[in-house]
Amino acid sequence: MARRTPLNDAHRALGARMVDFAGWDMPVQYTSVIAEHEAVRNHVGLFDVSHMGEVEFAGPGALETVNALISNDLARIADGQAVYAGLLNEQGGFVDDVVAYRFSPERILICVNASNRDKDFAWMKEHARGVTPVDRGEDYAQIAVQGPKAAGLVQRLTKTDTSKVGTYRFAEGEVAGVRAIISRTGYTGEDGFELYCAPGDAVSLWNALLTEGQQDGVKPCGLASRDSLRTEMKYALYGNDIDDSHTALEAGLGWIVKLDKAGFIGKDALVAQKAAGVKRKLVGFELTGAGIPRHGYPIHKDGKPVGEVTSGTMGPTVKKPIGIGYVPAELAAEGSTFDVEIRGRAVPAVVVKTPFHKKP
Repeated sequence: MARRTPLNDAHRALGARMVDFAGWDMPVQYTSVIAEHEAVRNHVGLFDVSHMGEVEFAGPGALETVNALISNDLARIADGQAVYAGLLNEQGGFVDDVVAYRFSPERILICVNASNRDKDFAWMKEHARGVTPVDRGEDYAQIAVQGPKAAGLVQRLTKTDTSKVGTYRFAEGEVAGVRAIISRTGYTGEDGFELYCAPGDAVSLWNALLTEGQQDGVKPCGLASRDSLRTEMKYALYGNDIDDSHTALEAGLGWIVKLDKAGFIGKDALVAQKAAGVKRKLVGFELTGAGIPRHGYPIHKDGKPVGEVTSGTMGPTVKKPIGIGYVPAELAAEGSTFDVEIRGRAVPAVVVKTPFHKKP
């Protein structure tokens, strides 16, 4: 039986269509994907992301312990900041992509993908040298408030000055009377916050955001619009665009890899790959023929298979069929062309500069 977040009954009361996602009973949409997508791009949307996992490292040496596990560098940021990072295997491929929060050098909280909660915790326990990780996944619910009106909505419900909480920064305070971590992070390409609270407070916080947000045009949003929003930004999805067999450099995520810091798992493989040259790269492309690219569709050049689509959609904002996929490095430059096989047809495509959606 699928697991349920604390907001499950609230989703059903709102008429959400529910699906099994990574073993969780989650809302895929409430009204329509396009309406929810456009609400986030133009107003504000609410997402239940309580299925995500959290792992805490607490005690002397927490920062050093985590820094040896992740590709980014917690030593370069201040308390109250967060980093996007990879948990990498020895070959430089992804165990997962995560966000690590630095409360202090002795307290680090890592948010992991829902599909990888158990795997990631086991991996961290096995590889941690120093502080032992603690699974805190059952201690948090998480609500993402995303869109150009998100900051105003959250600010009206909190005494915390959100203007001082910059991108990839966070504060602890109260929102609508609920104790929360107020994190200026997200997965949509819009401004907004991810609010971590106790599971028992999730319904109260969700309802307060929906009520107060009516003046902003707030909409509850499901997994489908979350996917179309992130695809327009070329944000990687674990299991689609990144996995254990593709490295951070191949995925275009070299910026979250700090090769000049002390050793971390996967570093040696990435140093060698960088020196030898990356042979395949993750690119964004547009179809110039009719069709919509989908995960798993083959990519051909001159009739020969050279790669595959990892994500794709008809972008509701950009109004184009867009996709992401791995191709040989020689086809990765902007303007390069290839074909995507869609139900037996070869549909032409061109590599474009990403993100697909650019703010005006």
